[in-house]
Amino acid sequence: MVEEEEIPTHSEAVPENEPKGGMCECILVPIYWFKMLAMEMHWSFAFGVVMVYGVSQGLGGALSRVGTEYYMKDVQKVQPSEAQAYAGITNIPWLVKPIWGLLTDVLPIYGYRRRPYFIFAGVLGILSMLFLSLHRNQHIVLALLSLTAGSAGVAMADVTIDACVAENSGAYPSLAPDMQSLCSLSSSIGALIGFSLSGIFVHLIGPEGVYGLLTIPFGLVLLVGIFLREPQTFDFAYGQVNQKFLDAAKTMWKTLKCPDVWRPCLYMYLSFAISLNIYEGMFYWLTDSKAGPSFSEETIGYILSVGSVGSVLGAIFFQYGLKDHPFRDLLFWSQLLLGLSGMLDLVLVLRLNLKLGIPDSFFVVIDESISRMTGQLKWMPLLVLSSRLCPPGIEGTFFALLMSIDNAGLFSSSWGGGLLLHILKVTRTQFEKLWLAILIRNILRVAPLCLLFLVPRTDPNITILPTDLAITKEGAETPETENIELLPLVENMDGR
Repeated sequence: MVEEEEIPTHSEAVPENEPKGGMCECILVPIYWFKMLAMEMHWSFAFGVVMVYGVSQGLGGALSRVGTEYYMKDVQKVQPSEAQAYAGITNIPWLVKPIWGLLTDVLPIYGYRRRPYFIFAGVLGILSMLFLSLHRNQHIVLALLSLTAGSAGVAMADVTIDACVAENSGAYPSLAPDMQSLCSLSSSIGALIGFSLSGIFVHLIGPEGVYGLLTIPFGLVLLVGIFLREPQTFDFAYGQVNQKFLDAAKTMWKTLKCPDVWRPCLYMYLSFAISLNIYEGMFYWLTDSKAGPSFSEETIGYILSVGSVGSVLGAIFFQYGLKDHPFRDLLFWSQLLLGLSGMLDLVLVLRLNLKLGIPDSFFVVIDESISRMTGQLKWMPLLVLSSRLCPPGIEGTFFALLMSIDNAGLFSSSWGGGLLLHILKVTRTQFEKLWLAILIRNILRVAPLCLLFLVPRTDPNITILPTDLAITKEGAETPETENIELLPLVENMDGR
């Protein structure tokens, strides 16, 4: 292993002949920075981060989202409420992330803890996308099974690359922030490119053709599993796997029984579940030729790409101005802003923007950007709070459990939103009560303010856990992985 004093700093990693200024420097500095990370932690790790975060989750996630929306609307021809419920079903694999985390941590295959899971995720995704692409007029049950299998492939690759990032963060602590920056930048750039191209591809080759294209990101995940450098473990005691699973479960249950833990967890679940997601109703209206503005596939992709910029801005605002404020204060203002931003949808559906002389295309871009930014401002303090709730020794698995609780809230939000659309009879062609669904959703978005007493008012830099949980017991093993996860829910948490 390279000794700590030999790890080059950013200035040392850049050759002496690097340009010192101008446009050329702006282009070359990121290249040298990426090259430094690849040299320090092996090129296969940097390749894996870019492929999983950038191509699979970022670009592939954007293509999948837009393609699936049009697939449900134009191919399966389901109602908005049904599409809303189906979206919740396909996200079920994200509810069981602790299982993927435990598998990759304690159950090596042929002596490898990471590579086989990348390979399995890639193969599963390729087969599911090929099935959707090659079989036309697929029954909705088989289509949902394929979409859920593809979602499982993305979730498994996500957990596995998180574990790789955590291991390298422990081995190279001085480069941990750089690794997180690489993850974040890869995902953001991939999403921007994916959303920008998604509408064009849907228009040219249709939703099923887009699923065919998604075999490429899964194929690259498969390559990550083939080329990833990982030491092989021999003579692994497979008989102890059951005991390790049992010990981890006992520790998590003990932690969850602590009031300082279950109260914030309850708030995180309820704050997502209560804020009903009615996005499918809005999507059907936006693309309707009579009631709505009848946006094309290219316009929808452009709107979502600009919304990704709003998410990045929200993260920047939090990082440089809000990260040191108490949790309760941050969640109060972010939840309030999230509810107020939802009123823009009401203005749009009631066509008040046209009366003010604001074109639909411009107004929707502003609406999407503000909605994604406020959603990010709510999500970032919840991420920090989740990291503060993880006890020593099981940080990785417990963090994955907390993310699953948030995903369960999103699942409930999606199903609840579908039920609301069904009750109000918002269909493919009837949108008379869509404004009422938006109003109810906006009121419910503000409702979690009444539950803020569940969240500690403490400073983010102060330990939340009780002493008996916050201090590692003497002789306890140092955790091998610490799941540092910043982006997986960002694309799904928006409850428009």
